[in-house]
Amino acid sequence: MSPSPVPAPRPWWRRALRAFAWLVASFVLLSAGWVLAYRWWDPPLSGLMLERRAEAWAAGQPYREMRCALPALPETLALAVIASEDQRFFEHHGFDWTELQRAVDSARAGGSLRGASTISQQVAKNLFLWSGRSWLRKGLEAWFTVLVEALLPKPRILALYLQVAEWGPGVYGACAAARHHYGRAAGALSAEQAARLAVLLPAPRRYRLDRPGAYLEQRQRWVQQQMRQLGGVAWLRARLRD
Repeated sequence: MSPSPVPAPRPWWRRALRAFAWLVASFVLLSAGWVLAYRWWDPPLSGLMLERRAEAWAAGQPYREMRCALPALPETLALAVIASEDQRFFEHHGFDWTELQRAVDSARAGGSLRGASTISQQVAKNLFLWSGRSWLRKGLEAWFTVLVEALLPKPRILALYLQVAEWGPGVYGACAAARHHYGRAAGALSAEQAARLAVLLPAPRRYRLDRPGAYLEQRQRWVQQQMRQLGGVAWLRARLRD
Protein backbone atom coordinates (compact mmCIF):
# COMPACT_ATOMS: atom_id res chain seq x y z
CA MET A 1 0.00 0.00 0.00
CA SER A 2 1.52 3.30 -1.10
CA PRO A 3 1.80 6.10 1.46
CA SER A 4 -0.69 8.98 1.27
CA PRO A 5 0.72 12.01 -0.53
CA VAL A 6 1.82 14.88 1.72
CA PRO A 7 -0.37 17.93 1.03
CA ALA A 8 1.52 20.81 -0.50
CA PRO A 9 2.03 23.75 1.84
CA ARG A 10 -0.15 26.78 1.24
CA PRO A 11 1.52 29.54 -0.77
CA TRP A 12 3.09 32.23 1.38
CA TRP A 13 0.84 34.90 -0.05
CA ARG A 14 -2.26 33.03 1.13
CA ARG A 15 -0.87 32.80 4.65
CA ALA A 16 0.00 36.51 4.55
CA LEU A 17 -3.46 37.40 3.25
CA ARG A 18 -5.13 35.36 6.00
CA ALA A 19 -2.98 36.99 8.69
CA PHE A 20 -3.79 40.43 7.28
CA ALA A 21 -7.51 39.63 7.29
CA TRP A 22 -7.29 38.59 10.95
CA LEU A 23 -5.46 41.83 11.80
CA VAL A 24 -8.05 43.94 10.04
CA ALA A 25 -10.96 42.11 11.68
CA SER A 26 -9.33 42.42 15.11
CA PHE A 27 -8.74 46.15 14.63
CA VAL A 28 -12.33 46.73 13.53
CA LEU A 29 -13.77 44.84 16.51
CA LEU A 30 -11.42 46.37 19.08
CA SER A 31 -11.84 49.94 17.83
CA ALA A 32 -15.62 49.57 17.68
CA GLY A 33 -15.69 48.19 21.23
CA TRP A 34 -13.45 51.02 22.41
CA VAL A 35 -15.79 53.66 21.00
CA LEU A 36 -18.93 51.88 22.17
CA ALA A 37 -17.64 51.76 25.75
CA TYR A 38 -17.82 55.57 25.90
CA ARG A 39 -21.53 55.44 25.27
CA TRP A 40 -21.86 54.70 29.01
CA TRP A 41 -18.47 55.44 30.61
CA ASP A 42 -16.58 58.69 30.77
CA PRO A 43 -13.01 58.55 29.43
CA PRO A 44 -10.36 58.49 32.18
CA LEU A 45 -7.95 60.26 29.82
CA SER A 46 -7.52 60.96 26.12
CA GLY A 47 -4.93 60.57 23.41
CA LEU A 48 -4.29 64.31 23.49
CA MET A 49 -3.64 64.25 27.25
CA LEU A 50 -1.13 61.43 26.83
CA GLU A 51 0.56 63.37 24.03
CA ARG A 52 0.85 66.52 26.15
CA ARG A 53 2.30 64.50 29.04
CA ALA A 54 4.89 62.95 26.71
CA GLU A 55 5.81 66.37 25.29
CA ALA A 56 6.38 67.81 28.76
CA TRP A 57 8.39 64.76 29.85
CA ALA A 58 10.58 64.91 26.71
CA ALA A 59 11.23 68.62 27.26
CA GLY A 60 11.94 68.15 30.97
CA GLN A 61 9.20 70.62 31.86
CA PRO A 62 6.76 70.44 34.77
CA TYR A 63 3.26 69.47 33.76
CA ARG A 64 0.00 69.85 35.65
CA GLU A 65 -3.45 68.86 34.49
CA MET A 66 -6.71 70.46 35.53
CA ARG A 67 -9.76 68.22 35.18
CA CYS A 68 -13.03 67.74 37.01
CA ALA A 69 -16.22 65.79 36.45
CA LEU A 70 -19.02 67.31 34.38
CA PRO A 71 -22.25 66.48 36.25
CA ALA A 72 -24.56 67.67 33.45
CA LEU A 73 -24.29 69.14 29.98
CA PRO A 74 -23.62 72.90 30.30
CA GLU A 75 -26.19 74.06 27.78
CA THR A 76 -24.99 77.62 27.22
CA LEU A 77 -21.42 76.50 26.63
CA ALA A 78 -22.57 73.61 24.42
CA LEU A 79 -24.56 76.07 22.32
CA ALA A 80 -21.55 78.40 22.06
CA VAL A 81 -19.30 75.55 20.94
CA ILE A 82 -21.77 74.48 18.26
CA ALA A 83 -22.16 78.09 17.09
CA SER A 84 -18.40 78.53 16.89
CA GLU A 85 -17.19 75.14 15.70
CA ASP A 86 -19.93 73.14 13.96
CA GLN A 87 -23.33 74.70 13.26
CA ARG A 88 -24.48 71.70 11.21
CA PHE A 89 -23.60 69.27 14.01
CA PHE A 90 -27.11 67.85 14.18
CA GLU A 91 -27.45 67.55 10.39
CA HIS A 92 -24.25 65.87 9.25
CA HIS A 93 -23.05 62.31 9.86
CA GLY A 94 -19.53 63.13 10.97
CA PHE A 95 -18.24 65.08 7.96
CA ASP A 96 -19.49 68.51 6.92
CA TRP A 97 -19.02 68.36 3.16
CA THR A 98 -20.33 71.92 2.76
CA GLU A 99 -17.61 73.35 5.00
CA LEU A 100 -14.99 71.13 3.39
CA GLN A 101 -15.91 72.46 -0.05
CA ARG A 102 -15.79 76.03 1.23
CA ALA A 103 -12.34 75.42 2.71
CA VAL A 104 -11.10 74.01 -0.60
CA ASP A 105 -12.60 76.90 -2.57
CA SER A 106 -11.00 79.40 -0.20
CA ALA A 107 -7.59 77.75 -0.64
CA ARG A 108 -7.96 77.73 -4.43
CA ALA A 109 -8.82 81.43 -4.37
CA GLY A 110 -5.52 82.17 -2.67
CA GLY A 111 -6.59 82.16 0.93
CA SER A 112 -5.19 80.00 3.69
CA LEU A 113 -6.50 76.45 4.06
CA ARG A 114 -8.83 76.82 7.02
CA GLY A 115 -9.99 73.96 9.16
CA ALA A 116 -13.34 72.29 8.56
CA SER A 117 -13.34 69.63 11.27
CA THR A 118 -16.65 68.75 12.85
CA ILE A 119 -17.19 68.14 16.55
CA SER A 120 -17.35 64.40 15.78
CA GLN A 121 -13.98 64.54 14.02
CA GLN A 122 -12.47 66.43 16.93
CA VAL A 123 -13.77 63.83 19.37
CA ALA A 124 -12.19 61.11 17.21
CA LYS A 125 -8.87 62.95 17.09
CA ASN A 126 -8.63 64.20 20.67
CA LEU A 127 -9.99 61.11 22.41
CA PHE A 128 -8.48 58.24 20.40
CA LEU A 129 -5.52 59.59 18.41
CA TRP A 130 -2.64 62.06 18.36
CA SER A 131 -1.84 65.34 16.62
CA GLY A 132 -0.26 65.42 13.21
CA ARG A 133 -0.97 65.63 9.51
CA SER A 134 0.17 62.25 8.26
CA TRP A 135 -2.04 60.21 5.98
CA LEU A 136 -2.12 57.43 8.58
CA ARG A 137 -3.45 59.76 11.26
CA LYS A 138 -5.99 61.29 8.87
CA GLY A 139 -7.17 57.84 7.81
CA LEU A 140 -7.60 56.72 11.41
CA GLU A 141 -9.43 59.95 12.22
CA ALA A 142 -11.90 59.25 9.40
CA TRP A 143 -12.42 55.68 10.64
CA PHE A 144 -13.00 56.71 14.25
CA THR A 145 -15.31 59.50 13.12
CA VAL A 146 -17.46 56.92 11.34
CA LEU A 147 -17.53 54.79 14.49
CA VAL A 148 -18.33 57.75 16.74
CA GLU A 149 -21.29 58.74 14.57
CA ALA A 150 -22.51 55.15 14.12
CA LEU A 151 -22.26 54.04 17.75
CA LEU A 152 -22.89 57.16 19.82
CA PRO A 153 -25.94 59.46 19.87
CA LYS A 154 -25.40 63.15 19.16
CA PRO A 155 -25.94 64.28 22.79
CA ARG A 156 -23.25 61.83 23.93
CA ILE A 157 -20.81 63.00 21.24
CA LEU A 158 -21.31 66.58 22.37
CA ALA A 159 -20.87 65.64 26.03
CA LEU A 160 -17.65 63.74 25.26
CA TYR A 161 -16.28 66.70 23.35
CA LEU A 162 -16.95 69.01 26.29
CA GLN A 163 -15.19 66.54 28.60
CA VAL A 164 -11.94 66.16 26.66
CA ALA A 165 -11.50 69.45 24.77
CA GLU A 166 -8.33 71.37 25.59
CA TRP A 167 -8.97 74.89 26.93
CA GLY A 168 -5.44 75.95 27.78
CA PRO A 169 -2.14 74.39 28.87
CA GLY A 170 -3.17 71.38 30.97
CA VAL A 171 -6.82 72.48 31.12
CA TYR A 172 -9.16 69.75 29.84
CA GLY A 173 -12.92 69.73 29.76
CA ALA A 174 -15.63 72.32 30.26
CA CYS A 175 -15.69 71.92 34.05
CA ALA A 176 -11.98 72.69 34.44
CA ALA A 177 -12.14 75.47 31.83
CA ALA A 178 -14.97 77.29 33.61
CA ARG A 179 -13.25 77.01 36.98
CA HIS A 180 -9.84 77.99 35.62
CA HIS A 181 -10.95 80.99 33.59
CA TYR A 182 -13.99 82.22 35.55
CA GLY A 183 -13.98 80.48 38.93
CA ARG A 184 -17.48 79.07 38.47
CA ALA A 185 -19.28 75.93 37.36
CA ALA A 186 -19.60 75.30 33.65
CA GLY A 187 -23.39 75.34 33.90
CA ALA A 188 -23.34 78.82 35.45
CA LEU A 189 -21.53 80.58 32.59
CA SER A 190 -23.19 83.55 30.95
CA ALA A 191 -23.62 83.68 27.17
CA GLU A 192 -20.68 86.08 26.90
CA GLN A 193 -18.42 83.88 29.02
CA ALA A 194 -19.41 80.76 27.08
CA ALA A 195 -18.69 82.51 23.79
CA ARG A 196 -15.28 83.62 25.04
CA LEU A 197 -14.41 80.04 25.97
CA ALA A 198 -15.67 78.74 22.63
CA VAL A 199 -13.38 81.01 20.61
CA LEU A 200 -10.33 79.56 22.38
CA LEU A 201 -10.87 76.09 20.95
CA PRO A 202 -9.02 76.37 17.62
CA ALA A 203 -5.78 77.27 19.42
CA PRO A 204 -6.23 77.00 23.20
CA ARG A 205 -2.50 77.13 23.96
CA ARG A 206 -1.98 80.26 21.84
CA TYR A 207 -5.09 82.34 22.56
CA ARG A 208 -5.53 83.90 26.00
CA LEU A 209 -8.62 85.28 27.66
CA ASP A 210 -6.68 87.76 29.77
CA ARG A 211 -5.23 89.30 26.58
CA PRO A 212 -7.83 88.48 23.93
CA GLY A 213 -6.91 91.03 21.28
CA ALA A 214 -9.14 92.47 18.57
CA TYR A 215 -9.62 89.19 16.70
CA LEU A 216 -10.90 87.23 19.71
CA GLU A 217 -13.14 90.10 20.77
CA GLN A 218 -14.67 90.25 17.30
CA ARG A 219 -14.98 86.46 17.14
CA GLN A 220 -16.67 86.34 20.55
CA ARG A 221 -19.30 88.87 19.44
CA TRP A 222 -19.89 86.86 16.27
CA VAL A 223 -20.37 83.64 18.26
CA GLN A 224 -22.92 85.33 20.54
CA GLN A 225 -24.79 86.55 17.47
CA GLN A 226 -24.80 83.02 16.02
CA MET A 227 -26.07 81.63 19.33
CA ARG A 228 -29.08 83.94 19.10
CA GLN A 229 -29.68 83.22 15.42
CA LEU A 230 -29.63 79.46 15.98
CA GLY A 231 -32.43 79.88 18.51
CA GLY A 232 -30.65 79.95 21.85
CA VAL A 233 -30.71 77.26 24.50
CA ALA A 234 -34.33 76.37 23.63
CA TRP A 235 -33.16 75.35 20.14
CA LEU A 236 -30.40 73.20 21.61
CA ARG A 237 -32.78 71.45 24.02
CA ALA A 238 -35.16 70.64 21.18
CA ARG A 239 -32.35 69.17 19.07
CA LEU A 240 -31.03 67.11 21.95
CA ARG A 241 -34.48 65.59 22.42
CA ASP A 242 -34.87 64.60 18.76
